[in-house]
This record gives sequence, C-alpha cells and structure tokens, in this order.
Amino acid sequence: MQQKIIILDFGSQTTQLIGRRVRELDTFCEILPYNKFPVGDDSVIGVILSGSPFSVHDPEAFKVDLSQFIGRVPVLGICYGAQFISFSNGGRVEKTNTREYGRAHLLTIDAENPLLKGFEPSSQVWMSHGDTITAIPEGFHIIASTADVKYAAYSNYDPSSQAGNEASVYAVQFHPEVFHTVQGALLLKNFVVDICGSRQDWSAASFVDSTVAELKAQLGDDKVILGLSGGVDSSVAAVLLNRAIGSNLTCIFVDHGMLRKNEFSDVMHDYQCLGLNVIGVDASENFFADLAGVTDPEQKRKIIGRDFIEVFNAEARKIEGAKWLAQGTIYPDRIESLNITGKVIKSHHNVGGLPEEMHLQLCEPLKWLFKDEVRRVGRQLGMPEHLITRHPFPGPGLAVRILGDITPDKVRILQEADDIYIKGLRAYKQRLGGEAARRVLAAGFPASLSDGEIEVSLYDQIWQAGAVLLSTVRSVGVMGDERTYEHPVALRAVTSTDAMTADWAHLPYDFMAKVSNEIINKVRGVNRVCYDISSKPPSTIEWE
Repeated sequence: MQQKIIILDFGSQTTQLIGRRVRELDTFCEILPYNKFPVGDDSVIGVILSGSPFSVHDPEAFKVDLSQFIGRVPVLGICYGAQFISFSNGGRVEKTNTREYGRAHLLTIDAENPLLKGFEPSSQVWMSHGDTITAIPEGFHIIASTADVKYAAYSNYDPSSQAGNEASVYAVQFHPEVFHTVQGALLLKNFVVDICGSRQDWSAASFVDSTVAELKAQLGDDKVILGLSGGVDSSVAAVLLNRAIGSNLTCIFVDHGMLRKNEFSDVMHDYQCLGLNVIGVDASENFFADLAGVTDPEQKRKIIGRDFIEVFNAEARKIEGAKWLAQGTIYPDRIESLNITGKVIKSHHNVGGLPEEMHLQLCEPLKWLFKDEVRRVGRQLGMPEHLITRHPFPGPGLAVRILGDITPDKVRILQEADDIYIKGLRAYKQRLGGEAARRVLAAGFPASLSDGEIEVSLYDQIWQAGAVLLSTVRSVGVMGDERTYEHPVALRAVTSTDAMTADWAHLPYDFMAKVSNEIINKVRGVNRVCYDISSKPPSTIEWE
C-alpha cells in the first residue's frame, strides 16, 4: 500500500509549497480541503494542517473535527493549524494589534523533541500571523520560543514515555515550508520520515514504472489523442503515454502563427526525435485573418481559443477509433481550479471544447505531479533538457504580448526581440549559494555543484520571461544620425513558485545593457527597450 501524508488546506497561499516540500522527501501527499479528510483511509501516515487567511475567532473561519485523526496518526499544525489545535483543545489564542511578519530566531529549543532534532541555536524561522497563542492545552508543552513569541512551537510528545507517542501532536507558529525558515526542510523531514515513518519510496523512477503499468491497464489497445503545446507538461505526458501505448497515441501540435521564433519547426523536430507520432498543423493564415483589426485583449483570447478548438477538432475527427483525450494537467491545475469554498478560481489551460458526440474519455497521467516533479520525470524518461526546463508560455502565444491589433509584421518584430532576450538569459551564467541555490535546486532545474555553490543560467533562475511589443506606442530615437519613430519593447521576467504570486526578477545590469543594445541594433522597428519591474499582484505576469 502506498503511504501518504494528508495536507488539509485552510486557505494558505503556501499550502502547495508544503506539498512540494513533502514530495521532495520522496513521500506521496495529497492536498485536500480542510473538511475533506479521508476517514478510514489506512494509507494515511500523518496529517499536516496548513495556515489560513482567517483568525480562529472569525465567524467564517474554517474548522475541522480534529478527532478524525488526532490520536490516530501524527499531526503537525502550521501557523493557523497550530492556533486551531490550541483553540480547539482548551488553549488560548488572542488577537494582537500588530501582525508579526518576517524573520525571527528560535531562542529556546527542546532538543529532545523529535520534531526539532538537529536544530541549531538561534535557527532562523519565518513568521506570518496576526493572532498569538497565549496558552496551550493541558498535556502540551513548549518546544521552541522566539524573543516575541513564547509558544513558537509546542507538542504533547513525552520523551519519558513511549506510550501513545506514535500519534503525537506537534504545532509551530512559523512556516517551515518557506525558504526563509532555514531549517524548515529538516523540520519537515523529522516529521514525515522520522515521526510518521515514511518509506520514502515516491520517486520519478517509481512514478514512471507505476504510471506506465497503470496506463497500459487503463488504455489497453485504445487510441488516444493529445494536444501538444510545446511546453514541459504536455511534452512529458506525451512521452509517458508513448512509452505505455506507442503508436496508439496521436499528438496534434497546432501553429497559430504566434509561437516564438522557429518554435514550430524546432519543437516538431524534438518530438520526432523522441519517437512521437505527431501531426503538425500550420493554421497561421486562418488565425491572422480572424484577428485582423482586433485590439481588445479578451476578444483576441476568445478568437484564438475558438479557432484552436476548430482546428484541433478537425484533426481529431480524422483519427478513427480514438476513445481518449490526454492532457498534461498537473496537480496545481487541479488544486487551483477549485478553492476550498468550492468556487471556481480559474479554468484549466489545457485543451477543451471537444464536441460531446466524440465521447472521448479523459486521461491525465501527470495529475498528481507538481511542476518540479514533472521535470524530474522528464529526465527519467530521457527527454532533452531544453524541453524539460522551458518556461510557461501563454496559450494565445505572442498575441497577448502585442498591445493592439495583430499583424504578421508585428509578430516578426516581437519574435526577433524575444529570441535575443531568451537566448541571452540561457547564455548568462551565475554562481549561487545559500538560499538562492536552494530555490533553483528545489524547482527541479539543472545545476552543477562546486564548493557549496551552483552554476546556473539566468533562464533557470526565472519562472517566466518574455518580451512585449508596445505596438500602440511610438517613440523618437536617433540611429545613424537619422531620426527614428518606432516601437518600444518591454522585457518581463518574474520569479515565482506557482504563478499565483510573482516578483520581478532582479537581472544584472550588464546583462540588461547587452540585451537592450542587441535588440535595438538588430530588430527593425524597435528603438527603445524598457524593463517591467511590477509584481503580481497588483500586476499580472502577462500584459494582456
């Protein structure tokens, strides 16, 4: 039986990060709404309660019946989870006038408690809370404090008696899942591996073996259609399915004319080298015709989505006997699609809109994986690194990176500028250590380790990057002693873990100067380069 940790989501922005950290310990976990604990599931070896935007005193605060799992398996409460455990068991949680947010240091640590085994004196942690625990329940004791928080961590584990300790409760006011908690990974390892007893048998290799076997059993000799985007998720899904069912998989890759420079031919070549059965469809003329004169961003998206479905459907109908539609849906897609109140936050970005009369069943071989795990599976499958580490790219392509109407010439200008920018990011290498190095390695990007540091490209330190053509704006310039009146290009690069929030990447000045100079000198139609230093929120990653 496959072991698993259940993470109950109370609405924290870092709940997915908890899941990723548990998976990094080669342990399977599921993130479930706070009120959906799987009672009676014997594969559960531990439970983690996430943080929350609510106070335990709020009338709308999320609450769970702790008796479903406390006393049955080990439990770890994080932030709100820690407060809720105390509040529900006779402790006291009080509102404070100021919100504690930022770095803190553990001044007292109970070295005998298994949760904090190996912790160093004054270990840095990250706090983010408004309420404060001012009293803990009977039978519990403090295991860590900071200068401002007496009950930074508490537990009912009793080192003098082993009776009942296998299902002890642990609670921390800080966030071990974030990088700013320096020994957070150690705390989670102590809980998941040492306390819960994980066998640590969830890995890329085991996933490939088990998933290929499951796909063979699920699909048999049925034919499957998969819509490729060129991105890492759909590409890994295709290679995994190909290993399971071979030629019974047909992939469709549609070129709407707004891909990056040479992307259609390059990606088609990569897919053919991987042995995939791929149909490439150049439908760019149709898309450009339907987009002519359209300037509204939402209208552009709707036209591209409609045309894409029409092209995909036309090709799918040619495949006789197809019974399945495969998608590269990954675990965060499924988590983000419904929030814990059941309201839709966003719809899947994967192929949709196939006619019901086609009666295709859905196959999602990556539905349990996070993005970093998808990359590791891709490497396990022997895929080329440039496919595995590709940044996310919007479905409408460069159409949402061109302000104003879309024309082939504007797409050409943006393709050239974007190509210079992306190649420059890949070529520029940096040596990183400490927290910055941990971020890159945890995200599943390749890096060579030397003397405690890694060497990694700018591209692999960034979640997403691209150029934006401000085609509705012209600016005056001087080139070759002549006046120019051409378009500016804005460069965008962000760091993120899940794209729900993102910060602008602090790119080196020498890199910015080189790329800007090369774009202006080589791309006809551009005489000015800007850099977007806005974060999400309030801005979005894409301009449209």
